[in-house]
Amino acid sequence: MSILAADKVKLNVKVTDKYEAIRLVGQMLVDAGHVPAEYIGKMIEREDDLSTYLGEGLALPHGTSDSKHMVQSTGMSIAIVPDGIDFGAGEPAYLVIGIAASGHEHMEILTNVAELVSDENTMKQILDADTPEKLIEIFEQGMQA
Repeated sequence: MSILAADKVKLNVKVTDKYEAIRLVGQMLVDAGHVPAEYIGKMIEREDDLSTYLGEGLALPHGTSDSKHMVQSTGMSIAIVPDGIDFGAGEPAYLVIGIAASGHEHMEILTNVAELVSDENTMKQILDADTPEKLIEIFEQGMQA
């Protein structure tokens, strides 16, 4: 099972609030078999405790520390929100990445994604990707570097 696949990527998403965005990326993780449906509640609980907005248009919703046992396999889901969505930091998130990972993989994914999108050109390529496959290609190249 791949950490990222076309069925876990949604482009041109319209959501009304950050919770709808979290449920969307969470449901993709559920549908792919990475986590049970209860994990989505833990993602929302995590967001209520501390925003998962990291700046530069990026939000990385994930579960709480006590939900790691729910993770059946490591996975990532992506939603591109062209109009942006407020994650409470005063700046909109355009890239929402759901993460389900346990142990060291969790921090490794967070670090890789943060490094990847910190480059303005790469972030622009991600947001401008016109197919899930193109977006996945950008992530795979960037996360291997």
